[in-house]
Amino acid sequence: MKVVILSRNPRLYSTRRLIEAIEARGHEARVIDPLRCYMNIATSNPEIHYKGEKLENFDAVIPRIGASITFYGTAVLRQFEMLGTYPLNESQGISRSRDKLRALQLLSREGVGMPATGFAHSPDDTDDLIKLVGGSPVVIKLLEGTQGIGVVLAETRKAAASVIQALRGLKAHFLVQDFVEEAGGADIRCLIIGGKVVAAMKRQGGEGEFRSNLHRGGSAELVKISPRERATAVKAAKVLGLNVCGVDILRSNSGPVVMEVNSSPGLQGIERATGKDVAGLIIDFIERNHKPGRTRTRGKRG
Repeated sequence: MKVVILSRNPRLYSTRRLIEAIEARGHEARVIDPLRCYMNIATSNPEIHYKGEKLENFDAVIPRIGASITFYGTAVLRQFEMLGTYPLNESQGISRSRDKLRALQLLSREGVGMPATGFAHSPDDTDDLIKLVGGSPVVIKLLEGTQGIGVVLAETRKAAASVIQALRGLKAHFLVQDFVEEAGGADIRCLIIGGKVVAAMKRQGGEGEFRSNLHRGGSAELVKISPRERATAVKAAKVLGLNVCGVDILRSNSGPVVMEVNSSPGLQGIERATGKDVAGLIIDFIERNHKPGRTRTRGKRG
């Protein structure tokens, strides 16, 4: 089996682990920078070229597309799909998850628990928007933010209004969410592969930090999740049409709520916290499921 990994940096932990897992099973791995790909979008003979070479005859493609290159990266992935290459995650599922507003709307439509969330365009609606999600404190998130960047906790209505005014001045798109205080600065990352939670870790923010992202200095440890938390994570992945993803859950007084679904989850934190060979489980899934032309998204349209 020939597997292409779409990644801008072959030295990253997750990319290296996937290469190791592919080669350990006797397959061929190749890392391709999606931004160096260029495409012939032809009806009869679509092509992908990379540094003067035509890319063809790959059995599967693993997208490790960063948020900053989602637009072009998913275009390259769609081209592989047109060629009949089996995608670990499809372009449509990745696009859904990267658009935070769209993802939350889809999850809400399917009854997946999540914090009260508001979104508005006009500055005249600021006060009512804050009330809509339960009043202060609130969490304000840039739609384009990743790894905890662009996430602000506003503890008072006045502070929230000031942050919102500043973001509107920058013409930035953002969400306002109820602050789940009882989570205590911790969340649960559930790693989904093929509709099953294969690993879960609890991430705890540092002293005085409400964000639990490991990139923000948080810590991680193995955690046992409840059946309801497991079902919530699995349903979130299914709704967005993702075979492999990280689902971030908060433990609220009303039950598990989904904060985000990551279509390109990092492997370092969860492998070290749980001792699981997540990279190997991903390749095992591809071995069982890859077929030429098998690119129909499992999730619902939206």
